[in-house]
Amino acid sequence: MKRNGGDVTVESLTALGVTHVFGIPGQHALGLFDAIRRSDLSFVSSRVENNSVFAADGYARTTGQVGVVFCSTGPGALTALGALQEAYAACVPVLMITSQIPRDGLGGARKGYLHQLDDQQASARNVTKSTATVRDAAAIPGVLADAWATAQEAPAGPVWVEIPQDVLLEEVTVPPVTGLVASVPPPRRPRPEVVVEAARLLAAAERPVILAGGGVRRSAGAPEALIALAETLDAPVVSTAGGNGAIPLAHPLSAGAWIEDRHTTDLLGDADVLLAIGSSFGEVTSNYGTFAPRGRVIQVDAEARVLGSNHDVLGVHADAATALADIAAALPEIGQTRSGASAASDLRTRVRARLDTQDLAAEQRLLADLRAAVPDDAETFWDMTIAAYWAWSAWDPRTGGFHTAQASGGLGLAFPAAIGAAVGTGRRTFAVSGDGGAMYSIAELATARQHDAEITWLVIDDGGYGILREYMTGAFGAATATELARPDFVLLAEAFGIPVHAANPETVGEIVADTFATSGPAVVVLPTVLRMFAPS
Repeated sequence: MKRNGGDVTVESLTALGVTHVFGIPGQHALGLFDAIRRSDLSFVSSRVENNSVFAADGYARTTGQVGVVFCSTGPGALTALGALQEAYAACVPVLMITSQIPRDGLGGARKGYLHQLDDQQASARNVTKSTATVRDAAAIPGVLADAWATAQEAPAGPVWVEIPQDVLLEEVTVPPVTGLVASVPPPRRPRPEVVVEAARLLAAAERPVILAGGGVRRSAGAPEALIALAETLDAPVVSTAGGNGAIPLAHPLSAGAWIEDRHTTDLLGDADVLLAIGSSFGEVTSNYGTFAPRGRVIQVDAEARVLGSNHDVLGVHADAATALADIAAALPEIGQTRSGASAASDLRTRVRARLDTQDLAAEQRLLADLRAAVPDDAETFWDMTIAAYWAWSAWDPRTGGFHTAQASGGLGLAFPAAIGAAVGTGRRTFAVSGDGGAMYSIAELATARQHDAEITWLVIDDGGYGILREYMTGAFGAATATELARPDFVLLAEAFGIPVHAANPETVGEIVADTFATSGPAVVVLPTVLRMFAPS
C-alpha cells in the first residue's frame, strides 16, 4: 500500500499513544485527515479552530495526556492562537500540528499560494514553548517525538509543528512507524543548599503561611506533599484562583481561595516566612498590586522566569512535588507551637463577614445550588463570566477538577474544553458561560451533538458582558459597548437537536442536577444578572 507524509504523521502519533485528535480539515492539511481514515485515531470535529485547541486543552487537563490538534494553514492556524495563549499561560500540554504551503513557497517567497503567510511559524512563537517546520517526511517521527516531550516537560505547554502540503502528500519510502520514544525529562529537583535554607527559614518561622498556586495542581503528587508539609509546619494554606483545589477547602489548614480579599492579602503580607509554590504573584494573586510581603518569601516554580519576577525571594527552581518533599525531609526540629488552623479559620470567618455586609445572597445561593447539583467528582469548566469570578474563590472542587480561563483571561474556553474533557474521560462534564462568552463557542453545539458529548452547559444570560459592565460603571459611571443583542439560546439549542431547559434562580440547581442523570449534551439557560463582590 502506498503511504505518504500524512500516514507517517498519524503512525507517529499512534506510536506515541495518541487516541484522539481535535481539529478542522483544510486544503493544505487534507493529507493528515485522509491518513486518519486508515488509522485507529478518533477524530473530534470542531467548527472553529480556536475551539479545537480549547477542546484539546480540556482533554489534556482531565486525562493527563497531550491534547493533539490538526489544523490548516494561514487563517485556520491564526484563528487558533488565542486558545493557544490560554494553554501556554496555564501550562497545558497541547501538540498543534498545522499544515503549510508547499516547500517552494516557504521563506517569504511570493508564490501566491492560498493561505500563504510570510512566516506562519513566527505567529506561533509568542504562545508556544517551541515551533518546528518539517521539510522531509523522514524527519516527522523524530520532530513529533521531541515536540511531545517538550509539551510535557515542566512547565508544560503547547508546541507547534508545521508540515508543508507537499510533504504530507508525497509518497514515502519511510518504513511504517511502529515504535517511538519521547524522552520526557524527570521533574526538576531543587538544589540541596537551597532546600536546606528554605527548610531552615520555615522551621524558625513564627507565622509561616503557604500560598498554593496552579503549579501545585499541575505537579503529580504535589497536593499530597503540600498537605503533608502544611501539617508538619502547622501553617495555613491560601490557594490562588489557579490553585483552588490544591488543598481541600474543608481541611482545617485551608484558608480558602479568596485571593481578592484584603484579609487574605493581609495574612500573606504579615507572614514572617511565606512559601509560595507554583505562583508568579500575578495581578489577581497580588490582589491587584496590594500585596506587599513584610517577611521572607520562598518561591518555588518550575519556570525560571517566574522566580523573583515580582518580589525579592529565595528562589527554588524546581517541580512543586519534588521541592515540597525535599523541604519536608530537610526540616530541622520545629521549636515553637503554631496555630495554623486557628489562623485559617479566622481568615475564613473574616471573609464571610465581609461578604455578609453586601447584598450578595443571590450570587452565594447560585454557587451553593450548583455545588449541590454537580457531582463531587465532576470536571467543571468556567468561562470569563461573573459566576466564574465568584467560582475562583467560592467553588469547592472537592474531588473533581476545577478549570478556568483565568490564566490568559480570554473568552470562550468553557464549553469546547468541557467537550474535549467529556470525550477524553467518557464522563459527564459541566461548563458555565455568560451569554457573551457563549457566542464565542456557540458553533460547538454542533460538535456536542455530532459526538454525543456527555456535557451540561449552563449559559447565564445577563444581556451583555456583565463583568465589563461592572468595571466600566465603577470606573467611569457608565458602561459603553457592553450590551449585546443575542439569540434565544433555548430555541438555538433546540435547533441543534439538543435537550435544553429554561431555568430561573429558584430552579437552576434542580435542573442541572437532573441533567446528570441523562446522556448526551444538555443546555441550561438562566436569565439573571449577577453582581461581583466589592473590591478590597
